[in-house]
Amino acid sequence: MSQQVLIYLMGGVAGLFAIIVVAFLIINNKMKSKETRYVAQLVEGTRQSSFNMDIFYQKFYINCLKIPFIRRYSLKLRRRLEIINLEDEYITRKQVAQIMLKVVIAVVILTAAIIIFTKSNFLLMCTLLLFEMFIVEAIITGMVDSKDNELLKQQIDFFAEIRHAYHEYNMVEEAIYEVAQNEDLKEVCRQAEKIHEVLISDDPETELEKYYDIAPNSFLKEFAGVSYLTKEFGDRKDKDGASLYLKNLNNITQEMQIEILKRDKLDYVFQSLSMIAALPILFLDTLKNWAIGQFNFTSQFYNGTVGFLVQVGIIILTFLCYMLTRKLKDNGNVNVAKNMENPWQAKLYKKKPIKKFVDLFIPKDGTKEYRKIVQLLKDSASKLKMEWLYINRLVAAVIAFVISLIIFIEAHQMTINYQYTEPTSDYNLLGNMSESQEKKARETTKKDNVFLDKFKNDLDVTQEELREAIAESEEYGESTEKELDSITERIWEKLQIVQSQYLKWFEVLMAFVIMILGYYGPEWLLIFQKIMRQMDMENEVMQFQTIILMLMKIERVNVEMILEWLERYSNIFKDPITKCVNNFESGPWEALEDLKNDISFQQLIRIVESLQAAVEKIPIREAFDELDTERAYHQEKRKESNERMISRKSMIGKVIGFAPMVSLFVGYLIIPLCYVGLTSMSDAFTSMSSMM
Repeated sequence: MSQQVLIYLMGGVAGLFAIIVVAFLIINNKMKSKETRYVAQLVEGTRQSSFNMDIFYQKFYINCLKIPFIRRYSLKLRRRLEIINLEDEYITRKQVAQIMLKVVIAVVILTAAIIIFTKSNFLLMCTLLLFEMFIVEAIITGMVDSKDNELLKQQIDFFAEIRHAYHEYNMVEEAIYEVAQNEDLKEVCRQAEKIHEVLISDDPETELEKYYDIAPNSFLKEFAGVSYLTKEFGDRKDKDGASLYLKNLNNITQEMQIEILKRDKLDYVFQSLSMIAALPILFLDTLKNWAIGQFNFTSQFYNGTVGFLVQVGIIILTFLCYMLTRKLKDNGNVNVAKNMENPWQAKLYKKKPIKKFVDLFIPKDGTKEYRKIVQLLKDSASKLKMEWLYINRLVAAVIAFVISLIIFIEAHQMTINYQYTEPTSDYNLLGNMSESQEKKARETTKKDNVFLDKFKNDLDVTQEELREAIAESEEYGESTEKELDSITERIWEKLQIVQSQYLKWFEVLMAFVIMILGYYGPEWLLIFQKIMRQMDMENEVMQFQTIILMLMKIERVNVEMILEWLERYSNIFKDPITKCVNNFESGPWEALEDLKNDISFQQLIRIVESLQAAVEKIPIREAFDELDTERAYHQEKRKESNERMISRKSMIGKVIGFAPMVSLFVGYLIIPLCYVGLTSMSDAFTSMSSMM
């Protein structure tokens, strides 16, 4: 390199260094400016020095929606929480992520524990993994219910503060706005802010109808409705000088207190019944191993066809009882959010071949069977359509038939495996084999298996041919004539059992019977749900009485408005009341008369008769005057009605919840021990008699 080039290179490097220094000085000067320091302070204030859980929950929620299996539960959970949170996206995502994180951790731990402890029992492993899905549903439902109950309890304090604020401002919207600023009651205050927006909007009646669709419980609907009526028509004094608005708030508060007590008692009664119903699955393998360990003669039962079928029966019974127990407890929930717009049944029904096949089973419109199913869907408050119900029935029938065949085939295979693996020895009824005896018995089984493999597919083989093969074999060639007779008899019995293990015609017939039971299963489930709902009829009618008591003293309230309110808060009697509201303009008296004919509950019929009297004869206040004078009586009656309902549900729940446990000990332990023990003892006495 020449000296001139080196000088140019050094000059270039020096110039570049000078430019960097100048740039650094300029940037440093700007960084010291007032605006730059202010921005730096803002950034520093928002910068997290450690791990932030809020950001983690938002990211975890997004990841939950990307995983197919978790996505289903996340969206289902979101539909319920966004109602409570009034579609507050940030809080809804955070709460969904919090619950799903707990669920995922629980599922991972449970799955690992199930696989580790049941790796030797494939049936039990599959059963527990399937049952884990029900546990996930229970965890999610329990966590959402706790938030729903928390909101309900906050409403008690919220209404108490509304009373004080109303005394101060004497204006409904101002009182609600004032209380909505309370940071201690975040969940209910979000609802209060929404109600305040409804009341001050340009079209409050339309906005109120929209709020009714998203309100998390009926008590907030009542509060919003009463607040709107008071704002529109003004407050008035009752005959004792008390504010009618505050008196209505007191009525709603009393309703909430009764509901909270009812939920607390139901939670207390059912808090362990679901787990008791599920426990037998966990103890099936343990009980089996204990029985075989203590009484070796029972291994023939537990490892055979009958034992396997009994075990499967207890598993199925456990699943059914667990589901019924959950339905029995959840039947009284105020708010259940379900997405029934486009379920899998609707997607399946859109396929033409499936639609044609399903239509063959749906009864014709207008027939007695069609009217019966329609009425059952109404009485059970099911969201299913007729075609969806029949898809459920057909799918349940197919699944029941296929699973039945698989169970029968697996039972035969277990019997064959038992003959091939069970140690062959005349062990004592009262004890187990020693280690040397067990080793010798397994060697005998291994020798017998040679002849089972050789003749299991030869259905024409005779006992004499088998004896000849045994006498000429290496395994038993040196045996005496008496020993050959005993060995031949033993192997012949095993061979007969192995050759008879195939799917028989009566087992296929039993599979068809189980298929029919599966077909009627969804219908029976609706009947059960209908029976449970009938327990709540009296409670709903008493809620109607409270609503009428709040409305009857407000001016400009008429019968049609009362019916609209009853329709809004009805559950069991929603369909007949909706029909009455739709037909009201064509003839009030006739519409109410049709309503009387559509219902059979006597207490509701009395309310309808009072409404008929208020249509033409007397004012609404006079038609329902007894509700006001007998208010204390009706409250006590409602409490007593709730006690009866909880008592009945408790009794039914205990019968259903303890049925699997009783079946486990009686059907899977006591009866097999007695039967197999007596049979073994009879065989022992027979052998002793022949020896003598």
